[in-house]
Amino acid sequence: MTFVVTENCIKCKFTDCVDVCPVDCFHEGPNFLVIDPDECIDCTLCEPECPANAIFSEDEVPDDQQNFIALNAELSKKWPIITEVKKPLTDADDWNGKPEKIDLLEK
Repeated sequence: MTFVVTENCIKCKFTDCVDVCPVDCFHEGPNFLVIDPDECIDCTLCEPECPANAIFSEDEVPDDQQNFIALNAELSKKWPIITEVKKPLTDADDWNGKPEKIDLLEK
């Protein structure tokens, strides 16, 4: 089992989750974070730390967000690992909770 970062992280990129991860499974893109499913140990620590409520257990990913399971796996192989908390994107609070942001994902 793994955890998955979903659409609400796009254009927010809060990194509170990174700080609690014991295995450094988060990877950082320009405006989104992903979790490497091969590294995630299902510790559950990241989920409650996400201010955007964008992290779900793989078996609890909402139906309309299922594509993010494969997207996390794909992008975690391309993007660098992030191990330290960084400031969120400058307009993160404005984007938090806005729907249909997939087209804004920068790969």
